[in-house]
Amino acid sequence: MRFSTILSAAVAAGPIVASAAGQLGFSLGNKKADGTCKESGDYEADFAAISKETGSKVVRIYAASDCDVAKLILPAAKDAGFKVILGIWPDTDESFQADKAAVVSNAPKYKDQVYAITVGSESLYRGNFTGTELASKIQDVKSAVGKGFKVGTADSWNKFADGTADAVVTSGAADILLCNAFSYWQGQVLSNATGSFYDDIFQAFGHVQEKAGSTDKIELWVGETGWPTDGDKYQNAQPGVKEASSFYQQAVCGMVDWGFNVFFFEAFDEEWKPKAVGEDGSVADETSWGAMTADRKTKYSLKC
Repeated sequence: MRFSTILSAAVAAGPIVASAAGQLGFSLGNKKADGTCKESGDYEADFAAISKETGSKVVRIYAASDCDVAKLILPAAKDAGFKVILGIWPDTDESFQADKAAVVSNAPKYKDQVYAITVGSESLYRGNFTGTELASKIQDVKSAVGKGFKVGTADSWNKFADGTADAVVTSGAADILLCNAFSYWQGQVLSNATGSFYDDIFQAFGHVQEKAGSTDKIELWVGETGWPTDGDKYQNAQPGVKEASSFYQQAVCGMVDWGFNVFFFEAFDEEWKPKAVGEDGSVADETSWGAMTADRKTKYSLKC
């Protein structure tokens, strides 16, 4: 489907509503290239590079207790004028309790730096919870952290579009939802990647707004999208710097320019990561998804 066709269809169908200007954010890992934990100075350098090269002032992290990330990143964010979405990994009780404790301990000290809190990252996609179970986890965190924080979850676009997440939407527990969509992992050729991405997101956003009965009751973001600059071809999706730059400018900047909030996956290469397995069983490299290298050098223009 062509990009312009999707825009026209979205405008006609509703109830999707975009603001005048969207926000661009970046997923941020908590480990150095060698796999050891980042320290305060690493986050300071991360923020400086992101701000300089993209103008962005918001990042998201995935597990608040892992590598003491909540404890370390929030003071650095305050100094740099950044906001952070803190993540809680609920898939095991151990990680849920540890991440929740890290959020409860650190978030109230840095309310101005905490943009939101997500409970789960593709937990529904992996089948680890039902929508009702995840909604209960979100409500648990809301009660624990207290008033003044937006709490929600992040999951694959299709789980928001197909009704799997309906209980999360209708429970009233979620203030914010992050929808992940990767044309690359759908094996799209580059010429169809932007159109596929928009179609996925608009399906997800439209269904959420329909179930919520409002266009603004729940804040919606693209939680993850991106394109690798190196690695293995996945079906028809070819990695490469040229391809990643094209997807960034057309799909990511296009969505932001049109008024939607987008988190790009990810800010920097994570060279320590093992290979990932796609839905068709193909193995693909996950070390080269960064907009910048591990030593914070840009691979292509990151200004929208």
